[in-house]
Amino acid sequence: MKKKEYCGIVILCSLLYMFCLFHFWGISLKPDGGRQGNMQEVAGETAEGKDAFTEGEAPKIAITFDDGPSAHCTGRLLDGLKERGIKGTFFLIGENAEKNPELVRRLHEEGHLIGNHTYSHVEITRLSDEEAKKEITETDRIISSITGEHVEYMRPPFGLWQDNLEEELDVMPVMWSVDPLDWTTKNVEEIVNKVVTETDENDIILLHDCYDSSGDAALRIVDILKKKGFEFVTVDELLMD
Repeated sequence: MKKKEYCGIVILCSLLYMFCLFHFWGISLKPDGGRQGNMQEVAGETAEGKDAFTEGEAPKIAITFDDGPSAHCTGRLLDGLKERGIKGTFFLIGENAEKNPELVRRLHEEGHLIGNHTYSHVEITRLSDEEAKKEITETDRIISSITGEHVEYMRPPFGLWQDNLEEELDVMPVMWSVDPLDWTTKNVEEIVNKVVTETDENDIILLHDCYDSSGDAALRIVDILKKKGFEFVTVDELLMD
C-alpha cells in the first residue's frame, strides 16, 4: 500500500471515529448549539419530574386537639384553620359538646374529624366496664345527635385505654407521637419550637383547643410545617394509609 493511500485511510477512520463519538455524546456539528438545546430539554424534563414527585410524595401529618370545644378558644382556632385550608381532628369532651352544640356543628360542617374524649375527661382504666362504656356512649350520643354520625375514633384521657372496649363500642383508640405539653405553659414559642423540631412523616401532634396559647401556637405550627412541605390530614386518613 502506498503511503498516500495509507494516510487517506487513517484520516477517514479518524473522521468516522469523531463522528461516532460526537453522536454518542449528543454533540451537534450544527452552528445552532444543538447540544445546548438537548441539555436544556433534558433539564426541563428532570425538573418537571422532580416537582411532580415532590407534590405526590408530600409527607402527611395530623394535628389534633383535645378537651374542647371551648366557647372561648375553639371558634378563633377554626377561623385560622379555615383561612389556611387545614383540616384537624378534635377529640371532644361530652359535657363541653353538650354546652357548645354550635361549635360541634361547625366542626362537622367545615370538614374536621370529630373524636370522642369521654364525657367528663376521666381515666378509663380507673372505671368499671359499665362506667367506662357510659362515658363513651353518652359522648357519642351527644355528638351524633348534632352531626348525625357515629363517632368512630376515641382518644382516651391520659392515653390509658381498655382494649376490650374497642370491639364492644366500635371505636378506634388514637394516641399521639408529638406532645409539646402545651397545657403546662403559656409560652407560644416554646410550644411551636418543640413541635416543629420533633415532627416527622406520619406523626400525630397533640394540642388542646381550650388555651389561647395553644391556639396561637397551632396556627404558627401549621404555617411553618406547610412551608417545610408537610401535608396536614385528619387522623383517619393517616391511619388508613
